[in-house]
Amino acid sequence: MPHPGPSPLDGVSVPSGVPAPSAVPTSPGVPAQAPVPTQAATVRDGSPDAADGSISAASVEAALLTSMGDGLYSVDLDRRITFWNPAAEAITGYDREAVVGRWCGDGLLNHVAEDGTPLCGSRCPLLATMADGLPRTARVYLHHQEGHVAPVRITAAPIRDADGRITGAVETFADDSSGVALDRRLKEAERLALIDPLTGLGNRRHLDLASERRFSDWTRRGRPFAVIAVDVDHFKAINDAHGHDTGDRVLTVVARSLAAAVRAEDEVFRPGGDEFVVLTGPITTMELAALAARLRMVVSSGRYGLDRRIRVTVSIGCALVREDDDASSVSWRADVRLLTAKRTGRDAVVSESAAESTSESSA
Repeated sequence: MPHPGPSPLDGVSVPSGVPAPSAVPTSPGVPAQAPVPTQAATVRDGSPDAADGSISAASVEAALLTSMGDGLYSVDLDRRITFWNPAAEAITGYDREAVVGRWCGDGLLNHVAEDGTPLCGSRCPLLATMADGLPRTARVYLHHQEGHVAPVRITAAPIRDADGRITGAVETFADDSSGVALDRRLKEAERLALIDPLTGLGNRRHLDLASERRFSDWTRRGRPFAVIAVDVDHFKAINDAHGHDTGDRVLTVVARSLAAAVRAEDEVFRPGGDEFVVLTGPITTMELAALAARLRMVVSSGRYGLDRRIRVTVSIGCALVREDDDASSVSWRADVRLLTAKRTGRDAVVSESAAESTSESSA
């Protein structure tokens, strides 16, 4: 197998003894992760295989560096590239002749952190490794020869001579496209697990998590919130009379109307069926009554299909968090007031007291 140019390890000794991960510092923009241990190895200058058929260390080294699946390149103390293996060509699109001898930051790879921070100059992981002698790993984006940036996971390690002096650094990098894609799929799966597919609102699990967060903010920081329970009046009758497609449209329009009517810090959820819940941000009793009245109005004013005779209303119960509440009691009070609104004729709001209840007869 032909040797792909000078090896980054020719005539050097790479000592063992990589520090524990906690001892690896983080250079600006490059989070240090668990380092990859390097094995002790002393490699002599390359020499042809012995006449007796034995294989020289240089031949083994050349085969390993050429056949490895990860990209690998080395730099000297001036950060000029001294070695570039075939996998580096495949991952970056740059062939060996185009890069060996060039400064690594002259517009070639130009690593970029995940937050968009350029990593050349003082933030260069190779520069940091040559400065402190410690290996480091990171997920970064490199510039491909065709112009796009590609996600890679890099490991930088120092190169030392036989006396232990740092003479350069080596970086390996592996295509991390699958890792990025997996992260995206996991985030999307998590998002979908919290979303009601019909309306796009948060589902019951999302509501439970948000309720815990709101109550924690109340107990720790004194940030008051309220629960508004909303139920579509006579929804089963609408479904039976007009079909499930119309029923789904009603739920979708109600969801959009509620989401458009709440304030910036409020959240709307559909835990199931024809039920909706609003968790508010900090709010007073009067503001709560006004918000609930607005929610009732936007729903009753909506249009729910070609048949303009379809009129949709909601019953609403509200509860503002109190000192003696626990995580579930405030929601329970809102549900009780919702039932009261239904018993009093529907299309009604029952808030913190009977005096704050509003009810409007059907048109």
